[in-house]
Order: sequence, then C-alpha cells, then structure tokens
Amino acid sequence: MTRPQAPWDLPDLSPAPSRARLWWEIVIVLALGLGQSAVYAIVQLVYRLTDEVPIADQVAKLNPSRSDREIFDLIYQVLAIGFSLVPVVLVCFLLWQSRRPHLARLGLDGTRSGRDVGRGILLVLAIGIPGLGLYLTGRALGLTVAIDPAGIDAYWWTVPVLLLAAARASLQEEFVLLGYLFTRLRQLGWSPWTIIVSTSVLRASYHLYQGYPAFLGNLAMGLLFGWLYQRSGRLLPFLVAHFVIDAAAFVGYPWAAATWPALFGLPG
Repeated sequence: MTRPQAPWDLPDLSPAPSRARLWWEIVIVLALGLGQSAVYAIVQLVYRLTDEVPIADQVAKLNPSRSDREIFDLIYQVLAIGFSLVPVVLVCFLLWQSRRPHLARLGLDGTRSGRDVGRGILLVLAIGIPGLGLYLTGRALGLTVAIDPAGIDAYWWTVPVLLLAAARASLQEEFVLLGYLFTRLRQLGWSPWTIIVSTSVLRASYHLYQGYPAFLGNLAMGLLFGWLYQRSGRLLPFLVAHFVIDAAAFVGYPWAAATWPALFGLPG
C-alpha cells in the first residue's frame, strides 16, 4: 500500500502572482520600513529647511538614547533593532524557495563566501572614503546637518549595540532594496537600469533628513551597488560593505570627534 502524498510533497500548481498582487506586496513591504522612512525624511527635511536654526547648526542623531535609565535604554535599543528587522524576515519569507539553497535568488547559497566578503571590503574603500569627503564638503558649505552616529550614552553595552545597529541597517536596506525589489521589479517587467535608478532614488530619499549632499552620496552608492548586484546577483558583498561602513561610523565617531573636533564636532 503506497503512502498518500503529504501536502508539501505535491507540486505547486498555484498560478504566478498577478501584477496587482505584486504591487500591493511591494507597497506593504516598503510601508513597513524603508518607504516609511523616506516619507519621514522628506517631511523632516522640510522642517529643517524652514526652521529658524540654519541647517548647518542642526544635529541628526542616528542612534539616540531611548531612556535616562541604563537598563531600559538597553531594552529599548534591542527591541527597536529587533522589530526593525521584521521587513527583512518578511522578504526572506516571500522569496524563500522550498528547495535548497532557499535564498538562491539572492545569491545566498553558501558558496564563494570568502570572495564575496573580499569584494565587500573593496566596496568599503570605493564608497566609504568618497562618502566621508562628501559629508565634510557639505558641512563646509553649510548644506548638511551635523551627524552624531553614536548618540547613545557610554555604557558597557554601547559598542555591541552600535554594531547591532550597523548590522540592522545593512540587513534592512540591502535585503529590501537589492534582494527583494530587484526580484519583484524584474517580475513586473522593469528593465535593469529602471530598477537600478528607482531603487537608488529610494535609497537616497530616506537620507534626505541629513541634507542634499547625503541624498547625492547615497544616490551614487545606490547606483554603484545596483549596477554591481545586477551583474553578480550576489547579496553578501553589499551586506558586508554596508555593515563595515556603518560600524566604522557608529563606533569610530567619538574618537574622530575628539581627534578632529573642527571637522566632526557637533555645533555648540
């Protein structure tokens, strides 16, 4: 007597998702994270530009303290990082394939990991140094707010939490912008360069709260990342590069501000 087939053994005969369903899916994913951030960033830029205080004298804290009580600050920080990764879990769920490797569509197949990490480090040099130069130029021209990447008070857990925040930013942005949107927009029939430009504009838009130079810098980063991802189809180099850049900024800022206060110090 043959065993009846289990539901998960049966072939998937469900039709491909319609264009309308794909669009609704994209809207929901973006509304849970990066799209929401873009809307807030645009509103915040308008607020900054219409404020009596010049934008050059304003400060943007990327990782602010969330409580004046240490233990609750730590709890709130960890909760905020955890919940902000929900869109990453969602896109992994949406792109998950039943056969291994489950995230092969993102190039996350466990092969060539060493090469991918090396390419990520090279990207740090290609993006990090010009990005720092653009930030300093924007500050000198009075077009960029002063960025305080650390923000959190100095506790024993500050550095680990800042590293987690860097990992959060890398995972959230690259999984959604490169991994998810490239996959779905291809399914909608968009051309490669239309996808690259549109995702780059989205990447740049949620940095607008820092000023116009931040928009331009992140637009350039998005164009480079998008072009390279379109060619390679491997997500890991961009996850590594983004994490290293943010980790260096978050953890290294106090040292940089103390060493070069004229360049990195906050407005008095």
